[in-house]
Amino acid sequence: MPAHLPDHDEVVAMLAALGDRPAEAVDGAIGSLEVTWLVTQVEQRYGVTLDLTDDQLTQMTTVPAAVATLRDALAGTAHA
Repeated sequence: MPAHLPDHDEVVAMLAALGDRPAEAVDGAIGSLEVTWLVTQVEQRYGVTLDLTDDQLTQMTTVPAAVATLRDALAGTAHA
């Protein structure tokens, strides 16, 4: 398991990097392109490959939901 798990601010920062926008411009909703971007960023940053289910991906519609899903998935990589 990674020593550090992503928090709200880190997820917002990763989303802000898509489109090179300020963190304040990231609203609470996350679209499918942003989910794809976010998963890729997390995989690169943490050096893991996430095997998220369709249910997990569809749950990631808000920043808090994405944080929870990613934290759970990264915690599970210790058992993979």
